Amino acid sequence: MEIYALIGASGTGKSHNALNVAKEYEIDTIIDDGLLIRNGKKIAGHSAKTEPTMIGAVKCAIFNNPRDAYIVREKIKQIKTQKILILGTSEKMIVKIVEALDLPPIKEKIFITDIATPEEIEEALNHRKEGEHVIPLPAVEVRKDYWLSSIVGFFSKKDTKTDNDRSTIVRPKFSQLGTLIIADSVIEEIVRHCIRKYSELDGNVKVSVFNRGYGVNIYCEMKIHYGVHIQPVVEACQKELVNVLDDITGINVLKIDMRISGIVA
Repeated sequence: MEIYALIGASGTGKSHNALNVAKEYEIDTIIDDGLLIRNGKKIAGHSAKTEPTMIGAVKCAIFNNPRDAYIVREKIKQIKTQKILILGTSEKMIVKIVEALDLPPIKEKIFITDIATPEEIEEALNHRKEGEHVIPLPAVEVRKDYWLSSIVGFFSKKDTKTDNDRSTIVRPKFSQLGTLIIADSVIEEIVRHCIRKYSELDGNVKVSVFNRGYGVNIYCEMKIHYGVHIQPVVEACQKELVNVLDDITGINVLKIDMRISGIVA
């Protein structure tokens, strides 16, 4: 396995240029801010930009959490990639990532100043001052990893880009430019809509949402029709609720408690 490093100060355009570098060196796997990305899709990790503090973001980016590091290490073994591009603000940061993930030594170091003009770097820095961060992922992939963050996809040279060439701008949690607020009533209505699709369950559903700061707990109470095997229906409903809420809102669902309060004929 060959390891390439793309190095540059924060906000100088590393993530925006990562796809071009990967294409030039025929690299199919990228590590950026805690994410393991392959062929334009996130396959492991969670973004440092979802962390509520800058310190938390740094720890996430270098895989300081042993469990996170283990998951990404195992995924790298599984995909058997030949080349990985690692993005970092310094050589020291790249080395920390390499060590955390038990990767081979760096084969080649690429500096942002070697691939971007001073004008491009200045433009990237201006975007960062506005609170915008770039991830080399399509917008649909990023949305699932961001809770209460503003997201907007953008292209450079739109006429020549394909879906896998997309980058996505996001505002991380520690940005001071504001957040997207999703009312509890919206979540409750999504939950009710999903549950009502299950004919085994009664459509009269009570839903409560509890915000825990880093995610939500959801409590549902309903009745079930007589003769229905409860456990498989409830488990299927819980799984669908997590997936639907993730797809629609990007909210981190911590748990869904479902209480069967009675039986209807």
